[in-house]
Amino acid sequence: MTQDIQARDKQELQSTSEQTTPRRVFSPLVDIFEDDQALTIIADMPGVPSNNVSIDLQEDILTLTGAPSLAVPDNEEIVVQEFETGKYFRQFTLSEVIDQANIKANLNHGVLRVTLPKIGPAKPRKVQITEN
Repeated sequence: MTQDIQARDKQELQSTSEQTTPRRVFSPLVDIFEDDQALTIIADMPGVPSNNVSIDLQEDILTLTGAPSLAVPDNEEIVVQEFETGKYFRQFTLSEVIDQANIKANLNHGVLRVTLPKIGPAKPRKVQITEN
């Protein structure tokens, strides 16, 4: 799985449907790590407060969305604006090895960390035979 993931720059998503808001939509950059216990997704969402992040899980699709809160103070005006703002949206299809009931997330300084614990494999054991 991780061999197919390529690094890329922040990209605006091209929608095939009509938008009802004028905001641009970006795919946040992610790093994905794996160990024996879990997969971890780290998504870059600068300027997004935790109350503007949504993580939804429906039919094995994990959806990350976030909206930055970059208000300009009343006494200032924008002189140069290089940071492109807009909503963040990214989806992942989860395999059957993910323990969907125990997914956890943390947002720290615009970096969202989503931990996807794995369901442990069946452990070998001896089955007791009883007589009736």
